[in-house]
Amino acid sequence: MIRKQITRHYSVSEQISLEDVDRLAESGVTLIIGNRPDNEEEGQLAFAEIAARAENNHIKALHIPFAGGQMQATDVAAFKAALKEADNVHAFCRTGNRSTLIWEAANQSEVISKAHDKVKEFDVVIVGAGTAGISTAASLLKRKPSVRICLIDPATDHFYQPGWTLVGGGVFKAEKTRRNMADVMPKGVAWMKTSVKTFQPSDNQVTLEDGQVIAYQQLVVASGLKLDWAAIEGLPEALGRNGVTSNYRYDLAPYTWELAKTLKGGKAIFTQPPMPIKCAGAPQKAMYLSCDHWLKQGALDEIEVSFYNAGGVIFGVPDYVPALNAYLEKYQVNTHFTHNLVKVDGPNQVAYFSAKDENDQPVMIEKEFDMLHVCPPQCAPDFIRSSALVDDAGWIDVDKETLQHTTFDNVWSLGDVANTPNAKTMAAARKQAPVVAQNIFDVLEGRPIKAIYDGYGSCPLTVERGKIVLAEFGYGGVVMPTFPSWLNKGTKPTRLAWILKEDLLPPFYWHGMLKGYEWFVKPTMRK
Repeated sequence: MIRKQITRHYSVSEQISLEDVDRLAESGVTLIIGNRPDNEEEGQLAFAEIAARAENNHIKALHIPFAGGQMQATDVAAFKAALKEADNVHAFCRTGNRSTLIWEAANQSEVISKAHDKVKEFDVVIVGAGTAGISTAASLLKRKPSVRICLIDPATDHFYQPGWTLVGGGVFKAEKTRRNMADVMPKGVAWMKTSVKTFQPSDNQVTLEDGQVIAYQQLVVASGLKLDWAAIEGLPEALGRNGVTSNYRYDLAPYTWELAKTLKGGKAIFTQPPMPIKCAGAPQKAMYLSCDHWLKQGALDEIEVSFYNAGGVIFGVPDYVPALNAYLEKYQVNTHFTHNLVKVDGPNQVAYFSAKDENDQPVMIEKEFDMLHVCPPQCAPDFIRSSALVDDAGWIDVDKETLQHTTFDNVWSLGDVANTPNAKTMAAARKQAPVVAQNIFDVLEGRPIKAIYDGYGSCPLTVERGKIVLAEFGYGGVVMPTFPSWLNKGTKPTRLAWILKEDLLPPFYWHGMLKGYEWFVKPTMRK
């Protein structure tokens, strides 16, 4: 059960189990409401069983069922009456959506009380001070310097994460990718150095971990995603030792280079989990740079290199695959698709992959390694997934063009946490930030929104030291090169693309993007 807290006293979830009833009672819930008709799907737990379990826990249960899209006024009236008699309510349906919608309907005519102690109010509240959050704040301030912005993030450091690939390849020092958060925070914003606990979108408020309530006119959710290391058995304790590393962590990227430098023979494995992940090319970037080093040192023939990918292709945009296949052949890489890393035995240096045999039956594959580079599974942060703002997969539910929430008109999202069907890259956030800033500015000025995002993302694939295949594409895998082909042919490895990544993009990030300069990314306006 993923519990989404709508208010302090009302939560929703997908279908609950009898064990969930026990947990809800222990948490202080006094009433459980079922908004799902019985027998909606095969094997569904009958509400009578839930009610009996609730009675055993000395709490109440009420069935107000309705099919999707068929909520009636009588359902809303019964729901409102039930809320008045209960202190702490949890409702459920198949996904939690109907239980959210009926709460919204019941409160449409209500005047929501905002009599919280010491409520601070801002024009715009931005959750997350990563690339997306700070860029949006800076772009908005360029448009409206007087806007009151609150930026919420507990982090003390800010990282240029695309640089970690080059740290793992021995090109950058890790320190080059880090700044103090205070040094990159836009001037004029109020920085709340804490975390968000819950969202109350119908109240236009968020509650912080310390209990402080922050009110907003417009909310931007740019929290990034969660690297779920613990989803792979044995991985958290294996990282940083016994040859197990990852360029997805600031402190581990140097270890990747240390392993690549010292490995003279043996087995090197690079893994990629199921999508979505941020920077989908990063797992193979680490492999290419390591292989390039081994080739130049004359050690590649003594190293068995394998790439285990939970997906079915080397790269999702076909135009770039021929160039990548050429490097896979050059480096003699053994590719294994639909193989998902599920367990790591660090001390014995064994990796376990779930796969299927020739009869489509699940099997477990064991592989020994001397070096294991892991890209972890990824999901939305816990406080996001438990909110009323997400889709069924747990990502913030927004219009893919305007980046406006599909239910709450004054909520926006961008970056890795949004459910837009684009590649989760820094380049995408760079293109999205001006769109969100422009649309919020127009709303604050009383104008209709016009700025749209075209799905642009970029993945500079470091196929060797000194050359990059600069993959640039939008929604639907449409190739969207920034430069004319006579200057840089994006589907081929080029020196110019390497210079762009190593020499130009880092200062462009620190001194341009985070300062609100929108070079090459002025938002497209809908007619």
